[in-house]
Amino acid sequence: MTAAGSANRFFPSDFAALSAQETAAAVRSRALRAVDVVAAALERIGRLDPQLCAFVEVWGEEALRRAGEVDGRVAAGEGLPLAGVPIGVKGRRGLRTAAPLLAAGCVAVGATAVPGPGTPWQTWGLGARGRTVNPWRADRTPGGSSAGSAAAVAAGLVPLATGSDGAGSVRIPAAWCGVLGLKVTGGRLPTADRTGLTAPGVLTRCASDAAAYWQVVSGDAPRPGGRAAATAVWSPDLGFAGPDPDIVAVAHAAAVRLTEAGALRLVRPSVPLRLEDPAPAWLALRSPGAEPASAHRVRAENDRRLAALFADAELLLTPTTPNPPHGHEGPGDRYSTALTWAFNLSGHPAASIPAGFGGDGCPVGLQIVAPHGREDLLLRTVAHIAPIACVRI
Repeated sequence: MTAAGSANRFFPSDFAALSAQETAAAVRSRALRAVDVVAAALERIGRLDPQLCAFVEVWGEEALRRAGEVDGRVAAGEGLPLAGVPIGVKGRRGLRTAAPLLAAGCVAVGATAVPGPGTPWQTWGLGARGRTVNPWRADRTPGGSSAGSAAAVAAGLVPLATGSDGAGSVRIPAAWCGVLGLKVTGGRLPTADRTGLTAPGVLTRCASDAAAYWQVVSGDAPRPGGRAAATAVWSPDLGFAGPDPDIVAVAHAAAVRLTEAGALRLVRPSVPLRLEDPAPAWLALRSPGAEPASAHRVRAENDRRLAALFADAELLLTPTTPNPPHGHEGPGDRYSTALTWAFNLSGHPAASIPAGFGGDGCPVGLQIVAPHGREDLLLRTVAHIAPIACVRI
């Protein structure tokens, strides 16, 4: 947290670097006003979003009014856990799912970009002024479908943004924009998806902010820390995918760093993990009128194999995507979801954390998967990563 002098004053230029928890602590202590934090976020959005196109709508007047209400609640003695934190919400319908965050003191500043109409691929976004760009390289997509949320967090427009993940829609943009993305256990939180494949999630630059999000939306109290190093299995391809070798190398190096930091201990499973390719099953479950029998067979078999793996280890590590961010013309015939959508079928909680950079200068993600209901273990592991600085654009 940056302060100016003994008076602990802040300047608007400081606000983008603050985590959600740092912002909330400053607002609760009344070192900052929520209205000033939100005004600074709106100014940054107004200045940078014409380049990023991360937002489809910006709710300036309403956000300032809500921020004033937060200041009033703080003055009345409410201990709001996320007081005054400006957030982006995925899409124009995102306010409904953000309700617990707003009750905790967050202020929604706008709706973030999602894929527009016209193509079947979802790893892109369409903001109010045009296509959403990757903050690291404007000629590359940010991923999707939580495209604007990832871009907004990476560029420091907001410290936290909501997402939803039906096949990797939080984890893929987190990987390609170099931020942290969490998909929660399937069925743990409400979702409108009739197939049950989609789970809510969040994008942040700090692991502690993801943990704060989870505590607010789930109501779960933090669990005791337990032993420091969780056992983990590394899989470069889940037994079926064909990831690029340089992507595998960057992700594996990040897994080694987590081992060296004491976050986990890599072990060999008693039986190598070889999942069946989930693509046909996922597509069948998403297609009205498709015969689901084969999809249920693949899901049941993969569930059996994952249960065997989690009997040997507490975590599973993979690259988040098999490929780097593609251009705005589209992904071609490659599925960027190859390593993520297996865990939408299985319902396991999973996160993508920054692993490093590929040869194209774009970020690469490391995916960490935990047993059902073990978001606490997942968040305890990712807590070992350092806070992520905003991309300078």
